Amino acid sequence: MYKNFDEIEYNLKRLKLERQIALEEIKGLKHDVQEDLSPYNWISTILSGVKKFGFLYLMKKIVK
Repeated sequence: MYKNFDEIEYNLKRLKLERQIALEEIKGLKHDVQEDLSPYNWISTILSGVKKFGFLYLMKKIVK
């Protein structure tokens, strides 16, 4: 499989870097999830739904 120790060291360094990259990606995803679940985002989503419902309710009242 390996012909010398240099190949082993090279593979170990490469795997270590890949692991560090994966950990940084996970940290970024964690930050994104925290932003998505923040109260401000929930409020804006709820307000958007209320606006749509209110508009439909208003249109229903006008048509009747």
